[in-house]
Amino acid sequence: MTAIKHALQRDIFTPNDERLLSIVNVCKAGKKKRNCFLCATVTTERPVQVNVVKVKKSDKGDFYKRQTAWALRDLAVVDAKDAVKENPEFDLHFDKVYKWVASSTAEKNTFISCIWKLNQRYLRKKIDFINVSSQLLEELPKVAEESVPSGENQSVAGGDEEAVDEYQELNAREEQDIEIMMEGCEYAISNAEAFAEKLSRELQVLDGANIQSIMASEKQVNILMKLLDEALKEVDQIEMKLSSYEEMLQSVKEQMDQISESNHLIHLSNTNNVKLLSEIEFLVNHMDLAKGHIKALQEGDLTSSRGIEACTNAADALLQCMNVALRPGHDMLHAVKEQQQRFSDLREQFARRLASHLNSVFVQQGHDQSSTLAQHSVELTLPNHHPFHRDLLRYAKLMEWLKNTDYGKYEGLTKNYMDYLSRLYEREIKDFFEVAKIKMTGTTKEGKKFGLHGSSGKLTGSTSSLNKLSVQSSGSRRSQSSSLLDMGNMSASDLDVADRTKFDKIFEQVLSELEPLCLAEQDFISKFFKLQQHQSIPGTTNEAEEMDGGSLSRSYTSGGPQTVSSEKDMIRQMMTKIFRCIEPELNNLIALGDKIDSFNSLYMLVKMSHHVWTAQNVDPASFLSTTLGNVLVTVKRNFDKCISNQMKQMDEVKISKKSKVGILPFVAEFEEFAGLAESIFKNAERRGDLDKAYIKLIRAVFVSVEKVANESQKTPRDVVMMENFHHIFATLSRLKISCLESEKKEAKQKYTDHLQSYVIYSLGQPLEKLNHFFEGVEARVAQGIREEEVSYQLAFNKQELRKVIKEYPGKEVKKGLDNLYKKVDKHLCEEENLLQVVWHSMQDEFIRQYKHFEGLIARCYPGSGITMEFTIQDILDYCSSIAQSH
Repeated sequence: MTAIKHALQRDIFTPNDERLLSIVNVCKAGKKKRNCFLCATVTTERPVQVNVVKVKKSDKGDFYKRQTAWALRDLAVVDAKDAVKENPEFDLHFDKVYKWVASSTAEKNTFISCIWKLNQRYLRKKIDFINVSSQLLEELPKVAEESVPSGENQSVAGGDEEAVDEYQELNAREEQDIEIMMEGCEYAISNAEAFAEKLSRELQVLDGANIQSIMASEKQVNILMKLLDEALKEVDQIEMKLSSYEEMLQSVKEQMDQISESNHLIHLSNTNNVKLLSEIEFLVNHMDLAKGHIKALQEGDLTSSRGIEACTNAADALLQCMNVALRPGHDMLHAVKEQQQRFSDLREQFARRLASHLNSVFVQQGHDQSSTLAQHSVELTLPNHHPFHRDLLRYAKLMEWLKNTDYGKYEGLTKNYMDYLSRLYEREIKDFFEVAKIKMTGTTKEGKKFGLHGSSGKLTGSTSSLNKLSVQSSGSRRSQSSSLLDMGNMSASDLDVADRTKFDKIFEQVLSELEPLCLAEQDFISKFFKLQQHQSIPGTTNEAEEMDGGSLSRSYTSGGPQTVSSEKDMIRQMMTKIFRCIEPELNNLIALGDKIDSFNSLYMLVKMSHHVWTAQNVDPASFLSTTLGNVLVTVKRNFDKCISNQMKQMDEVKISKKSKVGILPFVAEFEEFAGLAESIFKNAERRGDLDKAYIKLIRAVFVSVEKVANESQKTPRDVVMMENFHHIFATLSRLKISCLESEKKEAKQKYTDHLQSYVIYSLGQPLEKLNHFFEGVEARVAQGIREEEVSYQLAFNKQELRKVIKEYPGKEVKKGLDNLYKKVDKHLCEEENLLQVVWHSMQDEFIRQYKHFEGLIARCYPGSGITMEFTIQDILDYCSSIAQSH
């Protein structure tokens, strides 16, 4: 194999500047055994290219030729088939898979190992070796890159190339030396053994010469040994000196260690001193209260603005000192304990002094405010509490301090404030409502008519007098109206409107005075007592306790306000306690207004709804919103009661049997109610309630009109229905109430139907016999008798017709129409003014009947020449003259 390798290098690869590194004898798997060689080569020029070349023996001669070459970078996988057992088969994956069988497993392994080494050295892309023993893939030292100078025929030298392959090409000098040696021995080629023996003898001669040279240098060796002994002595002396130096350094080291330990202790002491100073400075800076603050807390003036400011600053400083976050161990220091006790005593002393002063301020302000009540007793205005609130708000920050430091005294002040202010507001509000009642009922003398007695500007009303007022209200109002009508030449409706307008203004003024009073007090409570109006704290509260004075003590504990449902609830509780008389007084005022005139509930519903809507937009859960909402429920009940009373009066209405009915009272009252309601509820928020009331009332009016019409004896039913439904239709058309459009159409239809019914019924009487005659004619035609044959009937022949017609000459017809006009005039009322409308309808209906009779005569009695003794023009003249004469 070595000879073949040498021959391939010489004949094929050297001419192409390539070196052969490994060779394997192979044949293709599964085919006829035709041997070839796979060679691993590298180029001698840079850049180095690595190839796998297939070499095949030529068929014509005993030489080899290059058949196929693959670049090693195109090799993807080398598959050795089995890494454990010996197997000569292997695969090379280039552009396709090439399957080979080596002549021996050793050659295959040598070739694969060479491929692996070349891959490790020259290629960046690593080839996958599968089923290959790990022993073959041990990485060898990297072979130095070859450097072949251009133009020189040199081979790559070096020990690394021997690792790649055992074979190494001789360089030029070696070849020259070998040639000289072989020239000296001409028989070297013919007799290799003699040549080898000669070389061996020459080698022995050279070895002997080397030994003699070594022995000649013995003297120099002895000299060298003496020098070494002297050097060792010098080393011993140096070691002794080094030992002494080491002992000296050891003592220095001990001294330095002592100095270091001393420095450490000094540093530790300094550190401790710095920390101690820091702790002392912390306590002094945070727990030292200035003497000026102490004096302000003990003796500060709580009446002047400057004194209050000084006390506030001192209280804040005290609170900061008490709330300082002490570090661990501070609380065990005796000085810290003494300072904390001193702070507690100062806090208790100042809290007691502040609570006492504020209590006296509450009492004094209550007395000062009471002295101003006299000037408001005759005016419908409430006293202004703004100066009182302004003076107290100076203490707001101190109240916040008291709330955070001593909640018990804060709660006590809250209760005292509610007690004093509730009594003050109760007096003011009651006097205010008494003035409102006087103004509602007029003068004091008029007030007596409603059971109210004046005494020094005060009003006291008994329950019995108010109960009587409910019975006397409508009668009293009507009687007053009639009496004043005679004196002042004013209509009753105008007087009612004036009274209601006056009531509306008074009621609006009452609400307008109460609303800012409550809002101002609620805002003051929030600011003064530091209660958030929109911050909720989880918890529960007893609703039943909100109305009594002890609710706060049960809802709050000394631990703070966390047990109450919210600070907003506390504001509402305080407002409820302070203004507990507002809701009862409003209800009494509403009851009085309702008893004076039930229609006043309309005014109150609109005004109260507007104020509730305004209050809810500000705060839906506020005291004002809740109170006005409760009162609104009462007003709504009164409104519903007013509607129910009107409906009840409709059911109980009685008509006179001796006089004509005319427009029913409840129809006129509905007109009055609707007109008043439309003027009051224009752009109101509660329009839906009015629309519901309208529908209830109008249906009740319709039912009651039919009921009265059925019971009427003096006036025909159709007249009662016609006149009242005409009045209802006119009212609804004028007021244009959108929710009653269907009822308006229904009223118009009922009016039209009953007008037509009344006209037809009345016209049957003036030409009664003629009507009966032609009814009989129409009956015969309906039975199947031809119209032209009716004249042959005995009862309906021409002679009978002429006889009936002669009974109704023009004078008789005019006389009958005149009597009919008088009768209609008696039936109809003057208020509705329907006489001409009804008379014109009767005229049209009479002409229609006349034309109908003439048509029957022409069809049933053709060629007879029979005609009526009056014409249509005569009818028009009769009706016109009768109407003018009356």
